[in-house]
Amino acid sequence: MNEATGLPVLSLFAEVVGQEAAVAELRAAARQPVHAYLLRGAAGNGGWVAARAFAAALLCPDGGCGACPTCRGALAGRDPDLHVIHRSGAMLSVDDMRRLVLLAQRRPLRAARQVVIVTDVHLGARAAPALLKTLEEPPGASVFVLLADDIAPELATVASRCVQVAFPPVPRPAMVQWLVSRGVATEVAAVVADSSGGNPERARVMTEDPEVAERAALWSSVPDRLNGTGVVAAELARQLLDSAERAVEPLRAENARELERLTEEAKEFGEKALPGRKEITDQFQREERRWRTDALRAGLGALARSYRDRMVTQTAQADVSADIHAQAAATAVALITETTVALPRNPQESLLLQSLLVRLGALST
Repeated sequence: MNEATGLPVLSLFAEVVGQEAAVAELRAAARQPVHAYLLRGAAGNGGWVAARAFAAALLCPDGGCGACPTCRGALAGRDPDLHVIHRSGAMLSVDDMRRLVLLAQRRPLRAARQVVIVTDVHLGARAAPALLKTLEEPPGASVFVLLADDIAPELATVASRCVQVAFPPVPRPAMVQWLVSRGVATEVAAVVADSSGGNPERARVMTEDPEVAERAALWSSVPDRLNGTGVVAAELARQLLDSAERAVEPLRAENARELERLTEEAKEFGEKALPGRKEITDQFQREERRWRTDALRAGLGALARSYRDRMVTQTAQADVSADIHAQAAATAVALITETTVALPRNPQESLLLQSLLVRLGALST
């Protein structure tokens, strides 16, 4: 509790999951900042959350006390010396960069400096010259924090003008621990961690799926339901694929909200329609397809864990039949791994899954 304000002290980077190295870099940088930083990693890996926390540390008169109005305002995105530039269409445009240039010319209103955060810089190849000029001739009172999934060759020079901080996928153990701390059941947390690709934002959306526990249970129940027949394998494959399709619904809802936000923002800038709407919807559809594949991959991971558990149990029993069952479980895990590797490049998901289930069923007969 802060004695002056009577409010609890906030840990600025508390919401950044599993990125200890990046957080340490940003904490150190806040003490003696340079003019530009590039936070590099997939959206949702923690870069956006860290950018706001870093901005709070840069603007706070005490270097990020976590209790003052500046820290609280920056974390909430409401401080007058914090400016955020989102793309107004499918790409960061020259007009977006003009907004950046105008903002950069302003003087700070309250703090010793101002912070300008620019998201989706990897989608800014066309605007790269304007961005590069601003970074090469930075206003003295501005610090730029750029966010990018990756850096295309066209943006290599822009990246070279920044201190780069990596935000890789969050390790699975850290993801599971974070999910459990949020009240997610351990077995569900394991499935979500496997299918989230190390992305906490994606994991958060997945935990809002009311069927995520049922989906984990469905995959784990497969060994007990197989009987070696093609009919049962086909029905199970259908159920598993339907479950994966429903897993995409939270992302579809999130994308619909984002499309609505971009459309409203475009209207505020005088556009009759959202520029690049087709490109944006195409991008969302690609994300949804990847999400579905990830859901299947996560399910296969849950299935493999089910067979590994059986293998451990059987190995603990000292008799010949136990050795046979343990070997069958080991073979099952190998088959599941083979299917998981083949999944991204095989368009016939139904046939691939049915083939796996028939072979797994044969092991148990």
